[in-house]
Amino acid sequence: MFANITDYFLPAAFAGSLDLRRRVRIIINTVLLTSLFSLNFLVLCWWADLKPGMYVLLFGIISFGLLLFGYRAGMYSHIALGYWFLFVGYLTVVVNSAYQGGYYAATTWWLGLCGVTGSFLLGRRAGLIYFGLGLVTALTFWLLEQRHYVFPNLVPVDKAQFWHIDILAGLMLILLVVALVFDNINTNTLRVISVQNALLSERTAQLEQSLADLQAAQAQLVQQEKMAFLGELTAGIAHELQNPLTFMKNFAEVSTGLVDDMGGTRPGGGTRAAGLEGDILAGLKQNLREISQHGQRATAIITGMLEHARAGTGLRILTPLNGLVEESLRLAYQGLRAKDRDFSAHLTTALDPALPLVAVVPQDLGRVLINLLTNAFYAVRQRQQAGEVSYRPEVRVHTSAGQGGVEIRIADNGTGMSAAVQAKIFQPFFTTKPLGEGTGLGLSLAHDIIAQGHGGTLYVESQEGQGTTFRVGLPLNGPV
Repeated sequence: MFANITDYFLPAAFAGSLDLRRRVRIIINTVLLTSLFSLNFLVLCWWADLKPGMYVLLFGIISFGLLLFGYRAGMYSHIALGYWFLFVGYLTVVVNSAYQGGYYAATTWWLGLCGVTGSFLLGRRAGLIYFGLGLVTALTFWLLEQRHYVFPNLVPVDKAQFWHIDILAGLMLILLVVALVFDNINTNTLRVISVQNALLSERTAQLEQSLADLQAAQAQLVQQEKMAFLGELTAGIAHELQNPLTFMKNFAEVSTGLVDDMGGTRPGGGTRAAGLEGDILAGLKQNLREISQHGQRATAIITGMLEHARAGTGLRILTPLNGLVEESLRLAYQGLRAKDRDFSAHLTTALDPALPLVAVVPQDLGRVLINLLTNAFYAVRQRQQAGEVSYRPEVRVHTSAGQGGVEIRIADNGTGMSAAVQAKIFQPFFTTKPLGEGTGLGLSLAHDIIAQGHGGTLYVESQEGQGTTFRVGLPLNGPV
């Protein structure tokens, strides 16, 4: 019943948390219990014929009621309710004490209870404020007593004993009710918390099950993606190997026919024309050259796949990158010059002398740099052979140290790449070179070596018709 009365004074739009609701109910309960005690004291004043005290207590009871109804109407917060309640209680105690003997009155000690109640209801600040007010008031009564100020003491002598007994009995009754009310509040709170904990446990179990299902679905998606990639890779290998093997098969069949011609057997019969052996031998030589070329292409594809499989398995050692870059630039330039003696390009290097040593696999990183530089030389050579007026092939290599890593930048002013080509440039078997000049595995392997083997990054920036820049980022403390 008392809990229902308490909840009646909660605002209709109250939307606080469970803990806030508990604190507000405690404030309302304290106001109601103080009103009950004041009512008991009012009856006592009436019995003792203490009209001033009775009027003051009546004022306090009415004020407490108005405060509760004002809070229910939403006129102020529960903090304001607590402060106003303590202030009205303080005034009630002060006025009653002044009429009942001042410092020696039976109600003066309630001034200390204002500070305790303020700390309990509103916190340390309210407790200190009302403790200070109570202390100042008690000291004022004491000083007035020392100056022989006579406080009125209207309690009849024959009723003084019952007066103190009633105050003590009323206080004990209030404490008992307070204990019962707080126990009821705590019990209800614990019951609500228990229900919420059960609901939380149920939802936690549901979330754990959802997480397990999500992880299983994710693992299945990863497996499906791996299988899809493996299927694409297998199809790419089969397609790339099929071309050179088909050429080898066709040229071998043609060569067999040429050998039959040399033996004098022809499908239509007849004799062999004069000088036919020389033509047949020249055709055989050309066929064998084609067979060798496509066999080398098949070997290059298989070699590239093997390099993919063992990329990043070498020993990482601290390496001076500037020396490795210079050596790779020299090998790539000499390799293209060996195929085309007429080719030349302007080489520009800007190598940071303060570049720190970086833990890398020198053979793998050297393979990446040679591949990127070879592509750069190929691009400027293609643009040069297009016959562009006043074109000067140029390849620029730049190294620099940054926060937590180093960067190697390889730029050319060659043919460049479109956005569509850039999106596929690191895919296995994708190449823009003519058949027989590239397997499409070089940049894919380079990306795997940098990203997976060294924990770095490999980016491409290109503009069609103007040139391409590859940026290799290597961490100083990459994976070992």
